[in-house]
Amino acid sequence: MAVQDVQLDHLDARLLALLADEPRIGVLELSRRLGVARGTAQARLDRLAARGVVRGFGPDVSPAAIGYGVMSFVTLEISQRYGHRAVTDHLADIPEVLEAHTITGSGDLLCRIVARSNTDLQRVIDQIVGYEGIVRASTIIALAEQIPYRTMPLVKAAANGANEIDTGGSR
Repeated sequence: MAVQDVQLDHLDARLLALLADEPRIGVLELSRRLGVARGTAQARLDRLAARGVVRGFGPDVSPAAIGYGVMSFVTLEISQRYGHRAVTDHLADIPEVLEAHTITGSGDLLCRIVARSNTDLQRVIDQIVGYEGIVRASTIIALAEQIPYRTMPLVKAAANGANEIDTGGSR
């Protein structure tokens, strides 16, 4: 999806905060708590989903809670002969690869991976680098999560920024 200049207002931010706190909340209850008509809440939610702000409504699964307690980040250098697409296709076939991003710097791809143990991590890394399109891998094991993945502070900042733009910066 292409990056867009998506503006959020305070109603959007409140709607997203409610959904983050209570993912199973219904639209009717959402509208009641926001103090808006059900149609307004539904239209806002539909618009946020269509613009790619809300990417899903599924469960947020903890890899550690299902037995994958080791998390690591792997920087991959790839052979330019194979390219990103071929390597990404290979990585997509490995369930322990949670995400992969093209990056700048000394590597080409940064992956977040999980494993059941350090020994299992070796198996996963061996599976990753077993593809001839990958030249080198550098692995960093995460010891403890200090700040979990979060977006609500960003949502609040975006809504406040939109408000400052709308009001000419007076705040």
